[in-house]
Amino acid sequence: MQKVYGLIHRVSQFKFPVLVLGESGTGKELVARAIHSESQRRSCPFVPVDCGALVPALIESELFGHIRGAFIGAIHNKRGLLETAKGGTLFLDEIGEMHLEMQVKLLRAIQEQEIRPVGATALIHTDVRIIAATNCDLEKAVGAGAFRQDLYFRLNIVQINLSPLRNRREDIPQLIGLFLEKFANLQPSIHGISEEATRRLMAYDWPGNVRELENAIEHALALGSGPMIEVSDLPSSVQAASIDEIADEKETLSLSGLERRAIYRALTKTDGDVVAAARILCMGKTTIYRKLKQYGAKGNMQGLLAK
Repeated sequence: MQKVYGLIHRVSQFKFPVLVLGESGTGKELVARAIHSESQRRSCPFVPVDCGALVPALIESELFGHIRGAFIGAIHNKRGLLETAKGGTLFLDEIGEMHLEMQVKLLRAIQEQEIRPVGATALIHTDVRIIAATNCDLEKAVGAGAFRQDLYFRLNIVQINLSPLRNRREDIPQLIGLFLEKFANLQPSIHGISEEATRRLMAYDWPGNVRELENAIEHALALGSGPMIEVSDLPSSVQAASIDEIADEKETLSLSGLERRAIYRALTKTDGDVVAAARILCMGKTTIYRKLKQYGAKGNMQGLLAK
């Protein structure tokens, strides 16, 4: 995720399109909003569009607008979302759901930076950055003829891939803390989460990713009576999660245990490079050395799991 954060910062300084890929719930819109908020366009609109939710017959009018009398029911002029987002960012979520005819028109609008509202004869200049996102494999869609190759190449100037939560479980404790803080006013009597509840959250596969984890914490706070979130407060699907896959980690997965594992994994990924591991974990290298000494590892990564 640190690589993702760095990429967000770099691409925010430019205007070219960005394609964000990832499963549902991984935070694709959050990435798009982060790019916008760090860009020079931050003072202009950020306009999200769910391409999968738009009726195919109306999507052209939604994006490009229409003039009065363009079709039955068009009783007044309407600005399209591309014009609404002028100077800012248009976020096209679930771009893979857009039908082929509309893909052609969108490609032209991006390339020419101009649009023609439905029923109009005059063109309107646009100045908008396009960020598109999808949870489907666009390359396969191109091969199957369901997505235009030229539009794919135009959108895929920079690609940001969001890993599913099950592949970065070491992020779960930090996310739990974030959501506990976010929903603190929901249940003031709850001040933390038990180790066993944390174990269950770590063991669950999270098909809904970060969004599902956020909902689970909100659910637990709504049902819990405090002072800690317990397993019984979690959604039933999480309560039933098997802990077999983490039982062989040789640690109880307490908060300190989770910290040990995160440090161990970072050091493993960096072949023992403490400086590189510190960057991944957003820790100071002296902190990692101190933790290694505290865990009795004495520089040996395997020692992190000894306790």
